[in-house]
This record gives sequence, structure tokens and C-alpha cells, in this order.
Amino acid sequence: MKTSRFKGRRLGRIHWWAYVIACSVCLGLWCGFCLVSRADGSLTVLQVKALFLLNFIKYVDWPPNAFAGSNTNVTIGLYGESKLGEALRTAVAGKAVGGRTIVIRQIDGTDDFSPCHVLFISDSESSRMRGILDKASPLPILTVGEDEAFAQNGGIINFVLKNGNVRLEIDLAAARKAGLTIHSRLLAVADMVKGKAN
Repeated sequence: MKTSRFKGRRLGRIHWWAYVIACSVCLGLWCGFCLVSRADGSLTVLQVKALFLLNFIKYVDWPPNAFAGSNTNVTIGLYGESKLGEALRTAVAGKAVGGRTIVIRQIDGTDDFSPCHVLFISDSESSRMRGILDKASPLPILTVGEDEAFAQNGGIINFVLKNGNVRLEIDLAAARKAGLTIHSRLLAVADMVKGKAN
């Protein structure tokens, strides 16, 4: 009887520690996103957006045909006039995600988005947003913007500035159209999620 009681207590401790570890991991992910969202002087808005773009790669699944091979680079395209490029290059320097090197590419007026896995569209392109997204949305590309026109025209993740903090709006229908799956951990830190998860 004593042995059985001892085993029960031991198993109880193991389950308790497993629960504590699981909660710590979730809290760490949550805090990581919350810290990234702060733009209170320790990080500039551009640095925060750059770090978010880096983290999006970790919490989005692309269809297999989006990559030529298991070692294919992840390409982040920058479209329009923005100072984000320098902050993004600093954020991704020396980093890889899932064994894939991250490459930054400035997209010119050719509108060829096919090499991109993530496409950030600057608010400088507000007047052309519908046409840009019409071309990008059928492709397996995570579109990211920072403009009301972006959210209204089928962009997937929109940056919104609220009380000095960068917040996220996510459109799941747009993500599905592109063949992308967004992890629940990323959805949990969004200010607004449109559509339903599968």
C-alpha cells in the first residue's frame, strides 16, 4: 500500500512538472510576441515590424510546392518605398528557420512575386493595393501590409499601430486562398482575426 501511495505521489509530481514546463513554453512564446509588439523607445516601429516578419516564418506553414527543395531559402520580398529593409536585414542576419536561410529581396515594378514566400507591401502602394494583392493572393505567399487598403483588399497580416504598439490583424480566408496555415500561437497574439480556423 505504501509503495502504491509513493508511486502515486511520484507520478503526481511528474505530471505537475510536465504541466509547469508546458505552461512555461507557452508563456515564453506569448511573451516573445508581446515584447516584439512594443515600440516604446527600446525598439523602433521599424525594428518591431522586422522582428515580427522574422517570427511569422516560424508560425506559418507553406504548401510543399512553395519550396523547390528542403534547403531552399525563405525569401522575404519588400514592395514599395519603405525604410524597413535595413531593420529587416539586421533582424535576419545570421539566422535560419527550419534549416532555411532567410533572403531579403527588393521587388521592383515588374510585379513578379513568384520568388517570394513573404511579401511586405508598404503603405506607399496604397493606391495600387488591389492590383498588387490580386496578383499575389493566388500564390503561396504570406502577404503583410501596414495600410487600411491592404486589409480591405485581401491581405493576410496587417500591421496596425495602437497606443504606440504594433498590433496584428489576420485574415484567415486570405491565408487559405494562398494555401497557408497560420499556427494558433500566432493567432493568439493578434488583435483581430477575420474568418474561422480550419
